[in-house]
Amino acid sequence: MDRELVGKRPSFRPGRPGSNFFRVTLWLALILGFVWLILSYQRGQIISPLAPTSTPTRMAASYFLEAQAYFAAGKLDDPSNATPGPGVPRINDAIEAYKAALETDPNNAQAWAELARIQAYSSSMLRNDTDKLNRLAEAKASADKAIALDTEDSTIRAIRAFVLDWYAFASLVQVEQQQELLIEAEREASRAFQLDPENALALAYYAEILADQQKWTQAEKYAAQAVAKDSSLMDTHRVYGYVLETLGKYNSAIQQYQEAVRINPNMTFIYVRIGQNFREGIRNPDRALDYFDRAAKINEQIGVQNPLPYIEIARTYTQIGQFFAASINAEKALKLDPTSAQTYGQLGIIFRRARNYEGAMPLLKCAVRGCTAEENEMGQTVVQGLPLTNISVAYYYVEYGTNLAFLSRPNENYCAEAISVLEEVRLTFADDPTLMSIVEDSEGICRRLEGGQVAVPTITLIPITTATPATATP
Repeated sequence: MDRELVGKRPSFRPGRPGSNFFRVTLWLALILGFVWLILSYQRGQIISPLAPTSTPTRMAASYFLEAQAYFAAGKLDDPSNATPGPGVPRINDAIEAYKAALETDPNNAQAWAELARIQAYSSSMLRNDTDKLNRLAEAKASADKAIALDTEDSTIRAIRAFVLDWYAFASLVQVEQQQELLIEAEREASRAFQLDPENALALAYYAEILADQQKWTQAEKYAAQAVAKDSSLMDTHRVYGYVLETLGKYNSAIQQYQEAVRINPNMTFIYVRIGQNFREGIRNPDRALDYFDRAAKINEQIGVQNPLPYIEIARTYTQIGQFFAASINAEKALKLDPTSAQTYGQLGIIFRRARNYEGAMPLLKCAVRGCTAEENEMGQTVVQGLPLTNISVAYYYVEYGTNLAFLSRPNENYCAEAISVLEEVRLTFADDPTLMSIVEDSEGICRRLEGGQVAVPTITLIPITTATPATATP
């Protein structure tokens, strides 16, 4: 007997007419689309979403880390780091790394401030005064940007104070502007200290500014506090060393500078300061030469073309009477920057100390008045003369004017030019008794010559230490 089917009805049922046609069409479309996708991918018309982009986007934080590594290595600024055309520039130094980070994160106030700090420090490694002034102007612009983004950050204000202080003592800055910059720097440093009295950088930079204003007691107090609060910072030791140097405590200054270069071993301008302290304070020319030589070798290793170490080596050899060695190093300095008026002035001083007054005259002329390529027998290039400032006067204008007067004779009289130069000094520095004494002695030479006296005069040599005044921070 047949059994009756019970329970759930079967799920299959006869297909409706036309359903197979639509199913086949869909499958054909999918297959054709897949084939088109593969062919397009192979032709490069379609790029995998998982593939890396042709110009990968880096996070700002990675640039910051790279910049800090370059700073620690002394690679603040690579003179060959020119943009090779459209696209991403090469990143070979701390400045370019920070600039790249700021393209990614342009409103990062801390990054702008740190860029300003590095730009200021890098100015000490540039070849000539014009480049240094331009770099310090860039540092000021970066610091201004940082302040505009964050007005209440103690470190940002401290860094801006530091930048303004170094800018004030750039050799091409006029006396009036220098005082304005110093006043503004002190205001910023005071504000930074008020915002955070425990900020070691704020204390250090405030101390540096106070030292430049000859407020010695306060400067030493704040500098010592800065090191006590954070002895891991190169800046705190550098500033403390600078303050101690201005107080004549050369052994202690050297110790602080040595600690600064232990933390940042490629800060070559600090090696130069150590050498100057050994030479002028400790009276140890051999140790001085050692540190100047270190600075020159490190500069060569990291690609810094700064003539200062060679100038200091030449000056040291001049002081100990080794004029041949002095001239060799002076020529090395000139090769690194044949357009720097400051270098010509320093070389002129070296020639005068060697009593080569005739050889000194064209060099000092290039420094003070400037010279054409034809007049410049040593550098064979055009040199723009230095403006008369409180830094350039003692060892350029007075040296040049005095040298002209000393070399004058009835048949070869340079007194007209000497009196013109010395008069500029008299008008600008009438309140400085030391300079006025030198000016009067030199003018007296020309008066005696005019009166018919042709005896060889004595000449006052300006101490060579004035070439780097204690208050000239950079």
